[in-house]
Amino acid sequence: MTMCGQCQQQNPDDANFCHQCGAKLMDVRASSDETAAGSTTAQPIQDEETRWRRFIGPNADYYLRVFKKFSLNGQPRFALSWNWPAFLYISFLWFLYRKMYLHAFVYAVGPMVSTYLTGDVSAGIIWSVMAGATANYLYYWHCREHIGEIKQTGRMDPVAQDTALKESGGVQPYVIWVGVVFYLIFLATLVKMVQEGPPDTDQPPGRPAKHAVLSPQA
Repeated sequence: MTMCGQCQQQNPDDANFCHQCGAKLMDVRASSDETAAGSTTAQPIQDEETRWRRFIGPNADYYLRVFKKFSLNGQPRFALSWNWPAFLYISFLWFLYRKMYLHAFVYAVGPMVSTYLTGDVSAGIIWSVMAGATANYLYYWHCREHIGEIKQTGRMDPVAQDTALKESGGVQPYVIWVGVVFYLIFLATLVKMVQEGPPDTDQPPGRPAKHAVLSPQA
C-alpha cells in the first residue's frame, strides 16, 4: 500500500492518484525511494574500534588485544610483547607486508650493514630478535598515526574515509610469495652446501724429508 502524503490515505501500490484527495502518488513514491536510499548510504564511522579494525585488516582481533598493553588511561606506553611472524618471517618482509615502508627499509639494510661492519653473521639474528620484540609496538604507533591523520579530515565523506582506511592500512598479500621465494632460494643454497661438503682447507706442510748424509767411502 502507498500512503498519500497529503491526506494519509492508504492506496493500492499500482494507483497513480490518491483515491481520497486525488494527489499524484508518483511523487510520494519517488520521495520515499530517495529517503530509503539515503538511509542505506554509508554513515560516518563513529566507533573508534571500527576504524582500527578496518585499518588493520587481517588478524585485527589479535592486534587489538595486543594493543591494549600499549595504552594506559588513553596515553601510549611501551610494553614488551612478541611477534613471531616478524621474528621468523624475514623481518623486513613482515614490515613491508604491513605497509610500514620506513621500518622495512631499516630492517632490510640494518642487518647487512651490521654484518659488514662487524664481520659477524650472527648480527642478522640480533636484528630478528629486535624485530620480534618491538614489531607490535611499532605497528601500534603506525596505526595510531595514520588513523589520526584520516580522522583529521573531518570533511571526508564516509565512503572516502572507509576507502582511505583500507588503502592506507591493511596488508600486501604479494609479500607472502616474495617470502616463499626467499626461503626456497635459502633452502636450495643450504642443500647445495650440504652436498658439496665443507670447503677444503690447506693442509699443513709436512716435515721436510731428512737428507741422508753420505759419508765418503773409506
